[in-house]
Amino acid sequence: MDEGTMSRREQDELEEQILDAVDRWVEREVRPIAREYDQADRYPDALVEQMKELGLFGATIHPRYGGLGLRATTYAKLVARICEVWMAPTGIFNSHLIMAHCVERAGTEEQRAHYLPRFASGELRGGIGLTEPNAGTDLQRIRTTARRDGDHYVINGSKTWITNGIYGQCLAVLVKTDPDCDPPHKGMSMFLCEKGDGFTVGKKLHKLGYRAIDSAELVIDDFRVHERQLIGGVEGQGFQQAAGGLELGRINVAARGAGMARGALALALDYAQQRETFGKPIAHHQAIQLKLADMSTRAEAARLLVQDAAERFDNGKRCDLEAGRAKLFASEAALHNATEAMRVFGGYSYSTDYEIERFFRDAPLMCIGEGTNEIQRIIIARQLLERGM
Repeated sequence: MDEGTMSRREQDELEEQILDAVDRWVEREVRPIAREYDQADRYPDALVEQMKELGLFGATIHPRYGGLGLRATTYAKLVARICEVWMAPTGIFNSHLIMAHCVERAGTEEQRAHYLPRFASGELRGGIGLTEPNAGTDLQRIRTTARRDGDHYVINGSKTWITNGIYGQCLAVLVKTDPDCDPPHKGMSMFLCEKGDGFTVGKKLHKLGYRAIDSAELVIDDFRVHERQLIGGVEGQGFQQAAGGLELGRINVAARGAGMARGALALALDYAQQRETFGKPIAHHQAIQLKLADMSTRAEAARLLVQDAAERFDNGKRCDLEAGRAKLFASEAALHNATEAMRVFGGYSYSTDYEIERFFRDAPLMCIGEGTNEIQRIIIARQLLERGM
């Protein structure tokens, strides 16, 4: 059924069914392997197949293309619930859905019909290729180029920190089709690139946290792509397409932060009721209670900011300010709660036998991924000046 024809009650019932299914999956399949796979930095192939069956690779893709067509509010809840247990798996389908969102929002109807059903089923998985060794937050500094050659383009350059770069088969790659354009963003375009000759993995990047998911350097050397792969069919639209995809991406990262903040609180609360000092559980000591109260407040505030941004996205309203605020606060909440939870655990927090050390390693990524929090503050301030209160 097309969600656009569903009543609010039917949408809410569908949301509850999906979230219940995800909750059961997390407890049955994700929680039991999280520590083992994180420590080994092992790609969770079985989870990926299960995510296909759950429809997560088509979570936000419209039902007419075979997706679930979830509202951003539902998607954010789904992401947060997974991240309460293990953050890394959400990156596998989030990067994929940013790519899909670029196609659904800006692609030609031919591109939508050809790619979105394959994206939704998970048959064709991938992500988005933006970051380069010398260009992260400032995308206008990218050096990857696409030169026209008849009805093809020839792409040369490199990308780094690309999620799904190893196991994914397709990437939406941001390039410069007019390197001399001023301003630079008007000379940028986005191509759908299915891996082939000239498109190789440079190396897998090893990370402090966010393990068990592939982050890679990619080398693109005289890679030929047909003009039909130019998203939208018009040059010069790539920067706007990337920005539109990152709007959903920032809501996702904010949801991850909110989920991790709540997950760290749950671990701390459980441990504080079991661990005893001076004849009573440490949860009864005022110093610990103060930490738990602040952690709870932080987690709930993060959830509400994510909900606000997602609701604006669902209503078709501009939400860069709201998504920026949610991403800023929720990511810092995740990091702060992970740190405070480690203090609740004391010396045991340093042991890999306890889940909290993984939260402590994973949380910092939220503060630098999808735009650093320093950039988020600038975006927020500029929007306040433009919009007023």
